[in-house]
Amino acid sequence: MPSILVVCVGNICRSPVAEGLLRRDVPSVKLSSAGLHAVVGHGTQTEMAALAKGIDLDLSAHRARQFTPAIGKDHDLILVMERAHRDDISRIAPHLTARTMLFDHWSGAKGIADPYQNGQAAYEQAFAEILDASKTWATRLASWSI
Repeated sequence: MPSILVVCVGNICRSPVAEGLLRRDVPSVKLSSAGLHAVVGHGTQTEMAALAKGIDLDLSAHRARQFTPAIGKDHDLILVMERAHRDDISRIAPHLTARTMLFDHWSGAKGIADPYQNGQAAYEQAFAEILDASKTWATRLASWSI
């Protein structure tokens, strides 16, 4: 089964939502997430969890974990929220550069800004961008096999 790791900063806002959406929409792919500066052990940020719940996506079981080169190596594809995250992964684990892409690669490739503590509108914007990008990935991954 192919596997995807979704990465953001804290692993409490963007990556849990993206992981959950892809897990729901592409059950043939193994999914997980991590943060470059994870708030280890914490659940999904309240604002993002509420937005997810609004589309029947339950993120209550999510617990943040720290990205490591070993975690990255265990995945076929690493999807990041911002270009800087790709740069960080390339610096931390250069051997993972070729398998790292922006989460919104197919829907603009501008990156999805971190909404953390930036108000409800920022959470809603990030959520909408993640939702849009996940639909594009789901379509492309539906027939993915290794």
